[in-house]
Amino acid sequence: MLNQVAVLSDIHGVLPALEAVLAEPQVRAADRIVLTGDITAGPQPTQVLDLLTSLGDRVAWISGNADRELLEYRRGQRDSIPDPIAPWAAEQLREDHLDLLGSLPRSLSLPVRGLGKVLFCHATPRDDEEVVLVDSRLDRWKEVFSGLATDIRTVVCGHTHMPFVRLAHGRLVINPGSVGMPYGRSGAHWVVLGPGVDLRTTNFDIEAAIIQVSQDSSYPEITEWADYFLHARATDEDALQAFGPRDGRDHTP
Repeated sequence: MLNQVAVLSDIHGVLPALEAVLAEPQVRAADRIVLTGDITAGPQPTQVLDLLTSLGDRVAWISGNADRELLEYRRGQRDSIPDPIAPWAAEQLREDHLDLLGSLPRSLSLPVRGLGKVLFCHATPRDDEEVVLVDSRLDRWKEVFSGLATDIRTVVCGHTHMPFVRLAHGRLVINPGSVGMPYGRSGAHWVVLGPGVDLRTTNFDIEAAIIQVSQDSSYPEITEWADYFLHARATDEDALQAFGPRDGRDHTP
C-alpha cells in the first residue's frame, strides 16, 4: 500500500514545466511518481525522457496516444501525425527512447492508502484516445468503464489537459490536468493521491521558460508554440467546445 502517489500527465516534452513539478516537496517525497502518458510529443522530447529515466524505479510509466503515434511514425507504421510538432519530436528520439516507448503499458493499477486499488490510464481504461470530460453524461462513463473490475473504485486519466475530480457510478474519477500543455490556466498541473485527492498547480516563470525552450529546441515554430501553450492561451471553454462532440454527447437523444 502506497501512502502517497504524485501523478503527472501530458508533459508533452516541456522540460522547464517538468523540472518545476519534480522540485515540489510532495513530488520528491512521494512513494511513486506515475506518468499517465503523452510524455514526449513536444519541443524537448529527449531531455524530458532522459530526466525521467534518471529517476529510476520511482517512476511508473503509461503510454499515451501521442507516445504511441511518435513510435508508429518512427517505425514506419504511419505517414503523418495530426499534431504539427509531433513528427519533428519523433525524429529527435534515440533508439533507446523508442524501445522505452514501445515497452510502456496502456494502464496499470496500484494500491493507494485511502483510495484502495487505483487504475491509472491515459484517456479511458479501454482506449488511449477516447474523450471523457467533467460534464460527460453518466451513460458515457458507464460505457467507458465497461469491463472494469468491481474492486477498482478510483480511476485516474489524462488526455484532455484540464484537471477535475468527479464521481461517476460510484467511482472517483480524477484528471490531473497537464504539466506542459495546460488548457484554461497557466502553470503545471498535477495531483497527489493518498489518503485523499489534492489537485495541485506549480507556478513557474513562464517568460523564462519560453526563452529556455526556444533556445533549446530546434522546432521551426518553437517561440510561437511555447508562447501559446505555456501561457495556456487555449481556454477551458475552447477545449470543452473542441472535445465535447468527441464524447458522444451530440448523438444523445
